[in-house]
Amino acid sequence: MNDDYYATLGVDRNASPEEIKRAYRQLARKYHPDVSSEPDAEEKFKEVNAAYEVLSDSDKRSMYDRYGSEVPPGFGGFDYGGMRDPFDIFTEVFGNLGGFGGFGRSGRPGPRRGNDIRTSLNISFEEAAFGVEKEVEIRRQEVCPVCSGSGAEPGTSPETCTECGGSGQTRQVQHTLLGSFVNITTCRRCNGKGTVVRTPCHECHGSGRIYTNRGIQVSIPAGVDDKMTIRVSGQGEPGELNGPNGNLYITLDVKAHQYFKRRDTDVILELKINVAQAALGDTITVPTLDGDRQITVPAGTQSGAIFRLRGLGIPKLRGVGRGDELIVTQVAIPKRLSEEQEELFQRLGDTLGTEIVIDDKQGFVDRVKEALGL
Repeated sequence: MNDDYYATLGVDRNASPEEIKRAYRQLARKYHPDVSSEPDAEEKFKEVNAAYEVLSDSDKRSMYDRYGSEVPPGFGGFDYGGMRDPFDIFTEVFGNLGGFGGFGRSGRPGPRRGNDIRTSLNISFEEAAFGVEKEVEIRRQEVCPVCSGSGAEPGTSPETCTECGGSGQTRQVQHTLLGSFVNITTCRRCNGKGTVVRTPCHECHGSGRIYTNRGIQVSIPAGVDDKMTIRVSGQGEPGELNGPNGNLYITLDVKAHQYFKRRDTDVILELKINVAQAALGDTITVPTLDGDRQITVPAGTQSGAIFRLRGLGIPKLRGVGRGDELIVTQVAIPKRLSEEQEELFQRLGDTLGTEIVIDDKQGFVDRVKEALGL
C-alpha cells in the first residue's frame, strides 16, 4: 500500500479539504469494485479510502504530516490503511447511492465502528518534557449492563423486522431510459439492525446504550509538545452490530513555564546579570529541568551572549537523546542608584571616556540564530 496519501489522491500537500474531497470522489467512483473493470480495482479502492480517512481529518492529517505513517511510541498510530470499512466511508461522502450504477453492497449491513471521543488534557511543562501517567475523565456511551446491549427488557428478545425481513435494508427497483437500477436503503423501521424491540429495557429505554463517566489511564510519552494529539485505541464509544470501539483522541495543552521557553527539543532561559557581573565575570546558579546548575560568566560578557548546557533540554520524541538548554544573557541596567552607586558609576564613566564605537561585527540577532542553528 502506498504510504504517500497525497500521491494516492493526486493532490498537493497544501491541498484544501475541498480539494481532497473532490479528488477522493473522482477516484472512489473510478475504482469502486461494482463498476470498475480494472483487475486491481478493489485494492486501489481501499487505498483511496485509507488516504481519504487520514487526510480528511484535521488531527490525523496533522499527525501524518509530522510523522508520516510511522507514529511515535505512545501515540498508538491511526491504523493507516484499514481503520474503517471503505464502503462506509464511501457512503458518508456520496450518501446512499445504492442504485447508482450498482454502487453499494447488498445484504445486511455489517459491523460499524463506534464513534471517536475527543477531549483535552492540561499538563505542565515538565510533564510534557519527561512524560507522565494521567487519568482523563470522559463521558461516553457504553453497552447497557441490564440488557447487554439488546435493548430488550430481560426475559424478552428483539423480534425480526417484518419490513425488511431481518436484512436491515429495503430494495426498490427504479426503471429509467438507461435501464433498471436497484436502490438499496437502510430499513426505516429497524434502522438497519434487522430486529425491533417490542418491550424496551427499563434502563436504556431500548437503545442498548447508557451514558457513563469513566476515568481512563493515559500514558503521556516524554517529549510531547503543546497541541499534540494522542490516540488511545478502543476507548471511544462501542460499535454497532459487533463492530469495534471507536478511539479516544486527547489534545494536549501544555502550561507555559515560569522561566523556560521551548524551541523543538531545546530549552531557552533568559538570564539577567548586573553590569558588575558582566564586566568582572561571575559564577552563577541557573535553573534547569534537572535541577540547579552552575555556569561561569566570563569577564566582559556582552548582553545577548549565549551559553549552552548540552543534554539538558527536552527528550527527543522519536529517537534517543535530549536537546540543550540555551542561556541568553541580558545585562540589566539599574533604573535607580544610591548616592554611593551613582558616584562609583560617575568615576567609572570618567575613566571610560565618551567616545562612541560602532560595532560592525556579528550582532545579537546573528548570535541567536547561530546558537539555535537557524
